[in-house]
Amino acid sequence: MTPSPRVESAIADRRSIVNDAIREQLPIQKPERLYSASRYLLDAGGKRLRPTIVLLIAEAVSDVEPLSTDFRTFPTPNGEAIDVLSAAVSIEVIQSFTLIHDDIMDDDDLRRGVPAVHREYDTETAILAGDTLYSKAFEYMLDTGAPADRSVRALNELATTCTEICEGQALDVSFEDRTDVSTEEYLEMIEFKTAVLYAAAAAIPATLLGCDQETVDSLHGYGLDIGRAFQIQDDLLDLTVSSDELGKQRGSDLIEGKRTAITLHARNQGIDVEELVPDSPSDAEIEAAVERLEAAGSIDFAREMAHDLVESGKERLEVLPQGEPRAMLEEIADYLVERGY
Repeated sequence: MTPSPRVESAIADRRSIVNDAIREQLPIQKPERLYSASRYLLDAGGKRLRPTIVLLIAEAVSDVEPLSTDFRTFPTPNGEAIDVLSAAVSIEVIQSFTLIHDDIMDDDDLRRGVPAVHREYDTETAILAGDTLYSKAFEYMLDTGAPADRSVRALNELATTCTEICEGQALDVSFEDRTDVSTEEYLEMIEFKTAVLYAAAAAIPATLLGCDQETVDSLHGYGLDIGRAFQIQDDLLDLTVSSDELGKQRGSDLIEGKRTAITLHARNQGIDVEELVPDSPSDAEIEAAVERLEAAGSIDFAREMAHDLVESGKERLEVLPQGEPRAMLEEIADYLVERGY
């Protein structure tokens, strides 16, 4: 299924707003090499899905017309003006920090079709760039102008999210040396590594704008569900999309021995996953491995899991008022499992 032009337009509109805010809030300053490296992946592209969710949640709970504000501030029933765009930038900056450090750990050469930060600069600069983005994210979250109690809750959510991302990455690394990883363990790992940042993107704007805890918790659950679906779709795309479209080596998860919903299912079907591809496989060898996974039903298994998670996430949006923002959040959930790179 092809994502609808409507949802792609909604993402593009908000991506432009977020990109302008990133350039404004993260200028290239002295030391220029550090800030150039910090901005490098942010300038290289990205769909800005997480900050788009931040803005759409704010639109929904503030009951404003889509794109009718400057997206710098959103009103609350008490007449406060909350700078939700700073929170959106904070979430995207955390995402970029994780990508820089992931690429160092995995020794990847490419990200978003350009050399990884540690390849374009050097490892020391890349580590510092990631650390800088991590710190800046908390500065931006403090710039929303929300009352102190809500700012503290938002910061706590962001801090907890960052810890869980590191825990998820550690689990991912540990799985590479295990042959007994269960699907439940995999789902826990991707919840921490990937989904919690989607959960933060959905819950933080509701917190900042003064929503009740039931609403915040439901939106957090929406983010967890669609975030796990997003990661499963990423795992699928790694196998089913060409290297040119991916901006990195097709089948890199197989080459690196990553545990995914696909490979775990295949192992349960009796496939020796470690022997599917050699260390430096050709395109033909990757294609043959994918055909074996398809024949085992492993590709369809992962797709069905992702779609089930999306449906669960959409149900959690019932706490929001009916309207265009909620409809777009439902369509973005579908988009996460329909998208290509």
